[in-house]
Amino acid sequence: MLLESTTGWKDYELIDSGDFEKLERFGNFVMARPEPKALWKKSLSDKEWKNLAHTRFVAGAGFGKSGKEDSGSWTMLKKMPEQWMIKYDGRGTDPHPDFRLRLGLTSFKHVGVFPEQAPNWDYIYNQTLRIGKNTGGRTKPKVLNLFAYTGAASLAARCAGADTTHLDSVRQVVTWAKGNMELSGLDNIRWVIEDALKFVKREAKRGNMYDGLILDPPAYGHGPDGEKWKLDECLFELLSECSKIVASRNSFTVLNLYSNGYSALLGKTLVKTGFNLKENKDCIIDFGELVLEDKFEKALPLSIFVRIAR
Repeated sequence: MLLESTTGWKDYELIDSGDFEKLERFGNFVMARPEPKALWKKSLSDKEWKNLAHTRFVAGAGFGKSGKEDSGSWTMLKKMPEQWMIKYDGRGTDPHPDFRLRLGLTSFKHVGVFPEQAPNWDYIYNQTLRIGKNTGGRTKPKVLNLFAYTGAASLAARCAGADTTHLDSVRQVVTWAKGNMELSGLDNIRWVIEDALKFVKREAKRGNMYDGLILDPPAYGHGPDGEKWKLDECLFELLSECSKIVASRNSFTVLNLYSNGYSALLGKTLVKTGFNLKENKDCIIDFGELVLEDKFEKALPLSIFVRIAR
């Protein structure tokens, strides 16, 4: 099992974590956000956190009248814009993707990017390059990004020359992703607002195939027409359907899961059975955890991943 961390990214830093919060720098701005996995004590004092932070997210306030941990409002501690831009240009690796992301303070503690995903972006970029080289550059690799959010993984694939399809069920985040594409000087990403499982089943019936597949499904969600998504009930079916639209050779698949209680080994077993795979020299399966490490060497595990290279 692999542990991969986001290190060497100039525009992101996890400064400290603990007491169910994390203190992060995105570009020039520092924020404190809730983090249910930060079970330990902070290394810096509350006063030091307050002196460093531009803003702090308060759960259950403002828009978060439901009291849910993910919803609330931002308390401004220093002057900062509600929207700003950061750059991703690798983590000291070469080659690497190069793109820009517009960030913003939302009512759900998120800012438009999940920084622990950087190792996946590098993997997607390098796998897309590999596939392109193996075809002699005759065709662009086709990459499908499901549950694609604001598009960092789509941009990583597009940077490597992929014919990229970006799918999400929420129109607002697809619009956000389009803006990130334009900020990055990229073009020609295909945008789809659809329920992921419905789309995959339709692509399978049409006989459409992809060379790269990226999945980052939430624990719960709704499609654009009110379709209900519950990870535990739908994931195996989704993986089984996805196996029908990914090339059996010269391809890659990335699955990322945030749901608490899902282990990396469980994810690997789901992928192996859903895709009916056997590991060998022509089918390499990596699995592990994506973590952020703060300046005091406290490792914060945030998601598990499974990757297939064929």
